[in-house]
Amino acid sequence: MERLTLEEAKKLNATMVTEDHLILHAANVSAAMGAMAEHFGADAEEKEEWEAVGWLHDYDYEKYPEEHLAHTEAPLREAGVPERDIRAILSHGYGIVNDVKPETPMEKSLFTVDELTGIVQAAARMRPHGITDMKIKSFMKKWKSKNFAANCDRPLILKGCDMLGMDIRDVASIVISGMQAHAEALQLTGNGEDA
Repeated sequence: MERLTLEEAKKLNATMVTEDHLILHAANVSAAMGAMAEHFGADAEEKEEWEAVGWLHDYDYEKYPEEHLAHTEAPLREAGVPERDIRAILSHGYGIVNDVKPETPMEKSLFTVDELTGIVQAAARMRPHGITDMKIKSFMKKWKSKNFAANCDRPLILKGCDMLGMDIRDVASIVISGMQAHAEALQLTGNGEDA
């Protein structure tokens, strides 16, 4: 396998991940990674590779939550996943469960958007039209409210933004637009009722 495809990533992920919320998280991160790839000027094939890495990033989490990423490298290598994609997946655990430092734009992006998509998703779910009409201004209000989606690690997200040399507003804007493009699949179209 020269480049990980989204189809292959979904197949591999499905052998380990069965919980709906984890599959949805994979889809969220995949959408965000596609948008980040475009931001960095990736072509269509590269964009799909970024999306695939996003989809597969929590491959071992459901079965080994206490040993996250310790059961990823060998099976993915055996499945023929390219080394750069395995490394990108491992790098999102930097400083948490390993010391694989994000170095490429793909690695830095995954490190940053993994947690960020959680806050975007939570904010979108509170809106009548979900993510479809979400603007950065309303997201930033939620971002600044420390009690909102409190389990999402804001310092870690900011560390990622720092690695990317980007402002949180800019990264969040890209992530929101990436997730908007997949709003229906991500179950973020809202209920249509104005609060």
